Amino acid sequence: MRTILFLLQKEFIQIFRNKTMLPIIFIMPLVQMLVLVFAANLEMKNIKMKLVDFDNTATSQEIVSKFKASPFYNIIGYSYSVEEAQNSLIDNSADLVMVIPPNLEQDILNGQSPKVQLLIDAINGMTAGLINSYSSMIMLDVNKDIAIELMKFSANQQLKQISIKQRFWYNSGLNYKHYMVPGIIVILVTIIGMFLTALNIVSEKEFGTIEQINVTPIRKYQFILGKLIPFLLVGLFDFALGLFIGKLLFGVPIRGSLFLLFSFAFLYLVLVLGIGLLLSIISDTQQQVMFLTFFITLVFVLMSGLFTPIETMPLWAQRVNIINPFAYFMKVNRMILLKGSGFFDLIREFLYIGIYGIISIVVAIRLYRKTS
Repeated sequence: MRTILFLLQKEFIQIFRNKTMLPIIFIMPLVQMLVLVFAANLEMKNIKMKLVDFDNTATSQEIVSKFKASPFYNIIGYSYSVEEAQNSLIDNSADLVMVIPPNLEQDILNGQSPKVQLLIDAINGMTAGLINSYSSMIMLDVNKDIAIELMKFSANQQLKQISIKQRFWYNSGLNYKHYMVPGIIVILVTIIGMFLTALNIVSEKEFGTIEQINVTPIRKYQFILGKLIPFLLVGLFDFALGLFIGKLLFGVPIRGSLFLLFSFAFLYLVLVLGIGLLLSIISDTQQQVMFLTFFITLVFVLMSGLFTPIETMPLWAQRVNIINPFAYFMKVNRMILLKGSGFFDLIREFLYIGIYGIISIVVAIRLYRKTS
């Protein structure tokens, strides 16, 4: 135990002497939280819309007024040519073109079902899906209003409507930042923990100081723990800092147990630090370990569910995600913070991350060769 304490003292002295590492630990979390939470936003609040109205009646104007009243749409102009309006999609000046056919009002009065055409720029499939969803909801609202106006009732006949009241659980205000902040915190903690740990041993290899450690009677497990524990504490500090910033600046709720959340963060950091140690052990230079870390991090982030739900991914991707630690922490972080989930709701994630963490540390100890 005394040997490990001396190693920890050495590591902390090196950390606080390193002028490059300190900004990564203390400044990078703040900058990343402030920038990424606002940048990584999939909300559509300025849909540029062009109108082609061949009807020009009270009914078509009612449709247009519904879109004007929505905070998501910005009507940039009118046209009487579909081809001209389509050019707005081509030159990227519009996201949506709505074509209202002639005789729209007359067809409705005659009991027919006229069709309003929506032309959507679908280069970005996710954006196009959101535009289509927003527009469809507005058109359903228009249909309901028109149906009520056109229906004729006798004096003793009353219109009975189905009343629909929507209630959004866990994120009642549909605040996208509340969804993104827990995911950004996961990326923040992982990059700092894995990256710094991976660089640590490799830098000692390049500077030659690891040879001085290897000739000492320090055991392999003591050396590994001495490298892991300081960055484990740094990772937990950055995790707490991320939660504090999320609560203070973005109002992210903390509905679940902080003890449970930090317990999972502890297991998760053991795993990612073990991966970082493995990468540093099999690498000879900082350039090698940076490429390996970047490759692994990029793949795991894209498949973690940060931007797109895992359930919408292909079946093979969902099966591959069983080895993706990012996906587990992303899910746990959101469930505890936003839903208030308990241990038994997350027992599968705790079990998997605990097993993976033990495996990563054992393999790192096995692979590290202490030569004199």
